[in-house]
Amino acid sequence: MNQPSLFTQILSSLGAALILIAYIGHQVKWKPMDSLRVPYNVLNTLGGAILAYIALRPLQVGFAVMESTWTLVSLLALWRAISSLRNAQGRPAA
Repeated sequence: MNQPSLFTQILSSLGAALILIAYIGHQVKWKPMDSLRVPYNVLNTLGGAILAYIALRPLQVGFAVMESTWTLVSLLALWRAISSLRNAQGRPAA
């Protein structure tokens, strides 16, 4: 089996770090990491997308399915958080 490149290792570490920052922040009740807030969902979406990209090169089916699903669910949560923020500020939701 070929060893992943340094770039791939760094990129996957970044993706994992983003998800872990969101998770740990949520667990310790750090206010920006509330699951209904934009920062939490941005970190989850970016981290999941990076790891989904890594899982597709070369294809690792289980990992790709998990991270792609994580990204899609996070995108939905991000959209709801942004819509909620807009509604709270008196702006119409898109």
